[in-house]
Amino acid sequence: MDTSAIILAAGDGKRMKSSKPKVLMEVLSEPMLGWVLDSAEKAGIENIGVVIGSGAELVSDYLNKRGEYKTFLQTERKGTAHAVMQAAEIYNNAENVLVLCGDAPFMDAETISAALAFHKASGSSVTVITAKIDNPTGYGRIVRGADGELLSIVEQKDCTPEQAQIKEINSGAYWFKGKALAEALPKVTPLNASGELYLTDTVSIIREMGCRAGAFTAENPEIVLGANSRKNLLDLNTRARMNIIEKHLDNGVEFPCTDGIIIGKDVVIGQDTVILPNTIIGGKTLIGKGCRIGPNSLIENCTIGDNNQLNNVQAFDSVTENNVKAGPFVQLRPNTHLHEGVKIGDFVELKNAEIGINTCVAHLTYLGDCTVGRGVNFGCGCVTANYDGINKYHINVGDYAFIGCNTNLVAPVNVGENATTGAGSTITRDVPPDSLVIERAETRVIENWEKNKQHKKK
Repeated sequence: MDTSAIILAAGDGKRMKSSKPKVLMEVLSEPMLGWVLDSAEKAGIENIGVVIGSGAELVSDYLNKRGEYKTFLQTERKGTAHAVMQAAEIYNNAENVLVLCGDAPFMDAETISAALAFHKASGSSVTVITAKIDNPTGYGRIVRGADGELLSIVEQKDCTPEQAQIKEINSGAYWFKGKALAEALPKVTPLNASGELYLTDTVSIIREMGCRAGAFTAENPEIVLGANSRKNLLDLNTRARMNIIEKHLDNGVEFPCTDGIIIGKDVVIGQDTVILPNTIIGGKTLIGKGCRIGPNSLIENCTIGDNNQLNNVQAFDSVTENNVKAGPFVQLRPNTHLHEGVKIGDFVELKNAEIGINTCVAHLTYLGDCTVGRGVNFGCGCVTANYDGINKYHINVGDYAFIGCNTNLVAPVNVGENATTGAGSTITRDVPPDSLVIERAETRVIENWEKNKQHKKK
């Protein structure tokens, strides 16, 4: 296999003070490990192994939900070289193998691909991905020779005063030739201040083997950033949030104010769309042109057409076509599909509902498990009674039907085209097209009724 990857995800992150392992701490609602996996996969690497340790069961559960990954357990924390050794199955069968840190979410696919191209072109047996930063404290320093070739990586605690002044640092990501890595790892010894087996030592070992060591300097210095504390995690979230907002600004999206706005890294937004404060957009969401989203909206894994107005809307795994208007205080639960021109009023909840072109659902209404035609009007307070406590049933409403206020549609039931239900009706059987149906109890008037009779006797 030409390229494979090993992702180091065994750290416990004690300073996070969390029951979750560090790699599952989230940046913009996605675990840091997920960011790293996404970058590796976008770079075209299909064979990925993950070294797990602390919280192994939690990490494995997360990986299983994403796809198929090989996992390798590091039972003792003996350093990064020791961690890589657990994944011998990966590097023994790969021409080139990438090693990444599972808690460095800003390592991007472009850097990975460019570093591989450099690695191959230079004929290096190891290529370290580096970055230049103003304050390198805490990072391993890159020591180069006169010709620019990489000589070694020296950890902060082992630096001489002169080495501590170097600005170029190790990102913790490497490209290795698989055979060179397999030969070098057994030669790593704990000759350092911490007594651990450092992967960085493989650089000097590979050079001693007579092979070339290279260093690729990334254009994006943020690839080195990770998180060891909640404060670090807040910094990552802040950077990621503003980086994404700036990307959308460059693409013609408008933000009158960025307060409370969080947009996931996989969200696509069309030009001239306005995102208002306190709006969160995540998952694989696609938003069209000329929309107005917010304020106070939450959109996840949705496809939103052009010229939508979603005011104070929560929408999940749903589709809204062009020129839809919804809100305020609307919830679109999974599998809701609003066709073009639909209008949804305040305090409406929809679930597994297909709503036809130009249909209007007023306010204080619940529609679940239903298919509604075009041009239908729902009055205030309508409900689809789709669940009998054991099973859920479907409801169909034909084109141009008029559903009067406070109508209950008890599933399974069909309302024909151009039919009308009288206000306050509970519909329990099919309604023919072009008909009026009224289902109400006979009116009874009891005179001289004392509502608070018992209270008055005291």
